[in-house]
Amino acid sequence: MPPVRIDVATPSRGYAVTLDDNALDRVGQLLDEIKVPARRFVVSSPLVWRLHGARVARGARGIEPILVPDGERFKQLATVTRIYDALVKATADRSSTLVTFGGGVIGDMAGFAASTYLRGIALVHIPTTLLAQVDSAIGGKVGVNHPLGKNLIGSFYQPSGVIIDPTVLASLPRREFRAGLYEVVKYGMTSSPSLFDRIGHQLKAIFDREPAALTPVIAESCRIKAEVVTADEKEAGPRRVLNFGHTAGHAIEAVTKYRRFRHGEAVAYGMLVAAELSAARGALSIQHRKALADLIVSLGPLPPISDLSSKQMLDAIRHDKKVVAGKLHFVLPTAIGATAIVDDVTEKEMKAAMVKVGFRK
Repeated sequence: MPPVRIDVATPSRGYAVTLDDNALDRVGQLLDEIKVPARRFVVSSPLVWRLHGARVARGARGIEPILVPDGERFKQLATVTRIYDALVKATADRSSTLVTFGGGVIGDMAGFAASTYLRGIALVHIPTTLLAQVDSAIGGKVGVNHPLGKNLIGSFYQPSGVIIDPTVLASLPRREFRAGLYEVVKYGMTSSPSLFDRIGHQLKAIFDREPAALTPVIAESCRIKAEVVTADEKEAGPRRVLNFGHTAGHAIEAVTKYRRFRHGEAVAYGMLVAAELSAARGALSIQHRKALADLIVSLGPLPPISDLSSKQMLDAIRHDKKVVAGKLHFVLPTAIGATAIVDDVTEKEMKAAMVKVGFRK
C-alpha cells in the first residue's frame, strides 16, 4: 500500500501521522524528517522490544531503549518515575527526544513523562497495537490512572509526529486486535456509516490483516480522530464525541482494577450501555441499536460482566473526569454516524441500561 499522510493541526503544535508498511525499517530517516533532536530514547515494554526492537534499532541506530512494564495496572506514577530515573541517569537534556513504542498504555505513560521531564521534551509515537494506531497515539492525551478512576492524572501534550507501521500488527494476539476494532466501531458509530458498514462486510479480511482491507480502516479512523482533534484540541466541546462508550467503559476498568478487561472490550460494553440508554429515550432507533449490538457480537466474545453490579459502576462513574461542575457529559448515539452530547442522564436511566446490557442490579 502507498504511504498515507494525515495532518493534525492544533493550536499548540501541528504534526503529521505517517501510515506506511515497513516504516520501522526506516524509522531513523522518518525521525530525521520530523526534525526532532538527534539524541533519542525509546520507551517500550519487554515483550514489544523482544518482538520488534531489532527492527527499530537497525532503523534508528544509536537509539537508547528504556523498558517498563505494560498493562493498565502499571499505568501509574510509579512506572513513569522509572522512565524519569532512566532519563536522569542517562543525562538526557532538553535536546532529547522520547519515542514511545508500544500500545496505548506505553504511549500514555511515556507521553506523560515527555510532557513533564524538564518541563517538556520532544515526543514521537510509534504505536504497535491497533487500538493505539487508530486512537490513543493521536490527539495529545497523555497520563496515568488513579485507583479511583482512569486517566485522572495527565495533560494534553501533542507529539512532534506519529509513525504507524501496520506490519507490526501481524504479531498482535487476536484478542488484542479485536480490542482495537471496538475503537474502530466507535468511529463508525459516531462519525462514519461507511466505516461502520465496511467493518461488517470485510471482517474476515480485516482479522486476517490483509493490507487492502486493514490499511484503509486504520487511515479513515486516523482521519476522523485528526479532524476532531483539530477542531477541539482540549475537549472543550466537539472532541467529547470521542468519549462514546468510555463513561461506562472506564467504570468497568476501575471496578475490576484494570485487570480483567482490555480497554477496547470495556468500551464495547460502554457503547452498548449508551445505545440502550439512547434507545430508551427514543433518540436511537431499535434498528440502529441492534446493528451496533450485532456488529460487536460478530467481532467475538467479550469477558462476562454478570458479577459486576450497577451500584459499583455508578460509584465509579461519579469519579469520571467527564463530570464538569457536577454534571456528567454523556455521549449518546442518535443514529449510525451521529451522536448527541447530553448532561441530564440520571442514575436511574444509567442503571436501567446497565441491567439491560447484563450487569447485576
